[in-house]
Amino acid sequence: MTEIFPTINSTISPNAVCKLVQQQYGLSEISEYSIIRLAMNHLYRVQDGETSYVFRVYTHNWRTELEIEEEIRLLTHLKEDGRPVAYPIADLFNKYIQEIQAPEGKRFGVLFSFAKGKKAAKFSPETSFLIGQALAKVHQSTENFELKRISYDTQNLLTNPVLRTKEFYSTNVDEIEFLEKLSSYLLPKLENIDPLKTRFGSVHLDAWFDNLHIDDKEGITFFDFDFCGNGYLCFDISYFLFQLLATHLNEEEYQIKVESFMKGYESVTELSNEEKEYIPFVSLAIITYYIAVQCDRFEYWTNIFLNEDHLKRMVGNLKRWMAYHKIEIE
Repeated sequence: MTEIFPTINSTISPNAVCKLVQQQYGLSEISEYSIIRLAMNHLYRVQDGETSYVFRVYTHNWRTELEIEEEIRLLTHLKEDGRPVAYPIADLFNKYIQEIQAPEGKRFGVLFSFAKGKKAAKFSPETSFLIGQALAKVHQSTENFELKRISYDTQNLLTNPVLRTKEFYSTNVDEIEFLEKLSSYLLPKLENIDPLKTRFGSVHLDAWFDNLHIDDKEGITFFDFDFCGNGYLCFDISYFLFQLLATHLNEEEYQIKVESFMKGYESVTELSNEEKEYIPFVSLAIITYYIAVQCDRFEYWTNIFLNEDHLKRMVGNLKRWMAYHKIEIE
């Protein structure tokens, strides 16, 4: 008998997803299913007549059931408040989480509404204004909303990630030394944030153009709250602006969109001076955290791009942001 070797990350067949979703959610037998993306999680497009859904299959040992339940609780809360997000959908038995017995072990699946519109890395200042408005509306509902998930403090954003990245990259001495110096510089700044002047609650932490759709009629819709956790709400603002700079080489064009985004945000909720002061710094900690996440999930994510040159590019983006904001650590 031929031995079947163990797996660490399998791809569930779209046909198997089709049968599961049709059975659990009562969709028609002519529903169409296709893979959208195989990355941190595996995403499937579900088309049932004119209605579209996204079925997310979490990779093995990525999120606990409690973490997923908390993500669902947050999104259900946002939907009930009428906020612009893609939301989870319960099955015929009022269950949100499907258990999938994959070759590598138990995995979880959740069906989400499909965010109308499309992604766009390049958008107008007017759209940037709308994105700011939409994020502020989300934050109105997430302020003081506590999750039983990770808290994005200095230990989880800086101290532990730098150690994990250092372990993964053994030869990028210059980049690792830079991250260590950056972490030492940021630690006291983040620890000294005044909680009385800085809004705290549930954060998306991955709010950028890849996780929002733009639609002429529906406006802006955020999705993929997989990294949601507890933190200062200005984290989301800083991260969005960091990614905006990374996709805009023309800094004059970038600044126009920043101003539009901030005007849109403050047309809903005014930012404190403390929050504005920390926007240039907190994204540096978030990117440091994400570098470590990429290292942690290398075997599951098949990151062929995750090499020494990739770390140099990531550090290069950090340095460009710092140069733009005139931040010096040496």
